[in-house]
Amino acid sequence: MVSTAPMPPPPPQLSLADLRAMSVLGHGARGVVFHVVPVVAAAAGGGCSTDQPMALKAMSRAAARQKSAAAGPAPGAGGDGLRRIWFERDVLLAVRHPLLPSLRGVVATDAVVGFAIDRCAGGDLNSLRRRQAGLAFSDAAIRFYAAELVLVLEHLHGLGVVYRDLKPDNVLIQGSGHIMLVDFDLSTSLPPPLPPPPPDANSPSPSSSLSPNSARRGKRKNNKTLVFGHFSSRQAASPESSSSSSTTSRKASPASSSSCCSSPGARTTPAKSNSFVGTEYYVAPEVVAGSGHDYAVDWWGLGVVLYEMLYGRTPFRGRSRRETFQRVLTAQPELPGEPTPLRDLIARLLEKDSGKRLGANGVKRHAFFRGVCWDRVLDVARPPFIPVPDDDSAGSGAEGETLDVEKVVRETFALSATRASEEKHDGGDSDFSIFF
Repeated sequence: MVSTAPMPPPPPQLSLADLRAMSVLGHGARGVVFHVVPVVAAAAGGGCSTDQPMALKAMSRAAARQKSAAAGPAPGAGGDGLRRIWFERDVLLAVRHPLLPSLRGVVATDAVVGFAIDRCAGGDLNSLRRRQAGLAFSDAAIRFYAAELVLVLEHLHGLGVVYRDLKPDNVLIQGSGHIMLVDFDLSTSLPPPLPPPPPDANSPSPSSSLSPNSARRGKRKNNKTLVFGHFSSRQAASPESSSSSSTTSRKASPASSSSCCSSPGARTTPAKSNSFVGTEYYVAPEVVAGSGHDYAVDWWGLGVVLYEMLYGRTPFRGRSRRETFQRVLTAQPELPGEPTPLRDLIARLLEKDSGKRLGANGVKRHAFFRGVCWDRVLDVARPPFIPVPDDDSAGSGAEGETLDVEKVVRETFALSATRASEEKHDGGDSDFSIFF
């Protein structure tokens, strides 16, 4: 991972005895996520300064070791499971951005390793989409969430991190309504992409591309600036802010301003990874083909996410994993409906040739984002959805049942192993089973 900022101090070491697991928030291939509160806060009914809800992602050490053994010694065969855990820790330590999690502490026992981050009250983007009319978002809402995803991917790429697992389940909604991108266990590091060529002097800068009507409306009282069309910001941009470095709650790390740059895609990034990783419906064609991949896989992932937000389904889903991968490699995405800037953007992101696929610079200048003031996106005061605060972190009190984190993790991964074995014996696509 590349960063010009000094590494922050190690996170506090937490003990499971210090935390009370209230419920399971979700689980995936590599971890179980718990809603936890400090024991002191739970006993006090949430009345102390440490009562903010947290999410604890707990991962099984035994499962990580088994995954490493199943992957074997072949290069690019999925990697060391434990190494991935510590890489995720290093990413969480390195990032300083309002759309990325802050590491509140690390739990390490003989059975599990866990990372505690702030809990997001709004759930994930997938669950939010399912609550929309027609199971899809409006173009205006898509524009907001897409813009924030562009900024967070641009920031990660500037740190030398390829995310590699962009999907709605990993995009959480914070209490403010802004997103938080989580789960870095499939991420990897590459040299940061080179800066794009200088823009045409006659073309507008992405950070100042307010439409004339938006610019006129931006002169209203109370420094209320139109950023998206009807999602507005009441915080005036600092004269010192630039690109994606303006924030709502905490500043981006120095690395974001010194090494973060717009990624034009594979054309300027010679270094590639050959690992076969990702999530089935979101994986890029160059990953399936095994031809090596770089930052462009994240822009493909953005295209799939935008497609799903618009149509309520992913573009290449087949009847089996093998058919899905074949469609990823050969099928063109169906984009029913009249031609619009959003559909054009999706088509350009779902370009099979990673060298021709749009990157950060091209995406930010696309017509779909015309009128977006990029250095004020993070100041938007009223996003499309603001979750209602819940009281479960304080209201559960001392009477509710406390979950045994190690037991839940052990049972979850035992069940996952049984299902994987059954799928293999049933003639499933076992050649991909160690990666998904």
